[in-house]
Amino acid sequence: MALPDAVEQDHFGNPSFRVRGRIFATVPDGTHLNMMIDPFDVDAVVRAESDSCAELMWGKEVRGVRVSLPTASPTMVEELLRTAWRRRAPKRLST
Repeated sequence: MALPDAVEQDHFGNPSFRVRGRIFATVPDGTHLNMMIDPFDVDAVVRAESDSCAELMWGKEVRGVRVSLPTASPTMVEELLRTAWRRRAPKRLST
């Protein structure tokens, strides 16, 4: 991954992507990607990309979006990954 300081690390047997130890995306299976974007932005993303995105719940809280990779555009996936990375990265890395 070309994002500064991004590393892949195990997360309960599945790949996760982290910046400075903070998870910004996980791969729960071969067809989905979970991205930890700001919960405030989730509704807009799900409305705009309803064929490929759904709310990512953690208990009773919205934590991001779950993206169906077979139906998602690569551009949208890249944009969401950058957004999730920016949210978790230290400010000096994300400016």
